[in-house]
Amino acid sequence: MKNVGFGIVGCGFFGAEFARILHKLEGATVVAVYGGSGGSTAALAMEVDCRVEHRLEDLVSRKDVDAIIVSSPNYAHKEAVLEAARCGKHVFCEKPAALSLSDCKEMLDACRKAGVHMMVGHILHFFPGIEQVKRWIQQGEIGQLVVAHSERTGWEKSKEEVSWKKKQDLSGGHLFHHIHELDLVLSILGPAVKVSMMADNVAHRGDGYGDEDDVLLISLQFATGTFCTLQYGSGFQWGEHYMKINGTLGAIKIDFRNSTVELRKDGRTEAIIGLHSADHEDQERIQTYQRMDGGVIYGDPQMRPPAFLRTPMEREMDTFRKAILHLPIDEDKKLLLDGSAAYTSIAVAEAALLSSSEQTILSLSLFNKNVI
Repeated sequence: MKNVGFGIVGCGFFGAEFARILHKLEGATVVAVYGGSGGSTAALAMEVDCRVEHRLEDLVSRKDVDAIIVSSPNYAHKEAVLEAARCGKHVFCEKPAALSLSDCKEMLDACRKAGVHMMVGHILHFFPGIEQVKRWIQQGEIGQLVVAHSERTGWEKSKEEVSWKKKQDLSGGHLFHHIHELDLVLSILGPAVKVSMMADNVAHRGDGYGDEDDVLLISLQFATGTFCTLQYGSGFQWGEHYMKINGTLGAIKIDFRNSTVELRKDGRTEAIIGLHSADHEDQERIQTYQRMDGGVIYGDPQMRPPAFLRTPMEREMDTFRKAILHLPIDEDKKLLLDGSAAYTSIAVAEAALLSSSEQTILSLSLFNKNVI
């Protein structure tokens, strides 16, 4: 088995865990890490037995590095991806791929020109429960799709230190930082043709808060005539995290808080399965939400991701390694490697922001004209 050398950019919550996963993955070697706070980068390098690089250019130019994992803050993705492409390295970039459509296109174009992959970390596609949802829909279990609704909401209190994740120009706000649900509905429902969004920072202004919108209400219309609404934000005292997909023969509910996926037909429950790979992972997710007291989940760089995230992260890294080596990968994962998932999700998110600022319904034809 050919060995693939990896460099890690960003040694926080996800980046450090990707390093640990690759350190144990057969056919993979963590060569060097870059970026992080305090002594975290040096500690991680010691843990996975690799070098520390102090400049991005030095990491991506190493001859023993074949691929780069970009887990830096959202606003830093573009620089790392472009540097990696310049040096002919394959790229795995955490979501959101970029904070603007023009940046996203520039990144994808650079990777295509260099002949390297740019895989985006839309992790929901690696949840077994969501893979089953896709199969049910493809098999016609709920008939023709009619309407979907998604919520990822909660309430947040003021903080002594305001994270970059709460600043619109650094994170992209809830819509970009939590782009998973938007990406998922686009992958299931197909091309969106119209979008409208109402959004504002209603209840989180002043000291202890960022400047991102805390209430986002989005409506989408799809080429098939299907509709979808999404709610995001930290302005909801009664927080929710779920997705419902309704068809002419039945409906599916993905319940992230209770870690279940339910199929209903004729008003009766046909099947209930776990969202994750094992019962203990589903229980861990449930307990995580119980501890949150209504908040919106963010990763803590001082902690390891829970097992219910580590397992799909392992599957992401295995898929990325296989793609680099031209080995077969699951058909539904190819949209993560051909640029379509990155481009379409960022295109719709940017259009939604413009819709909100102009207070109008926007056609997505202009945003999608250069889609991969």
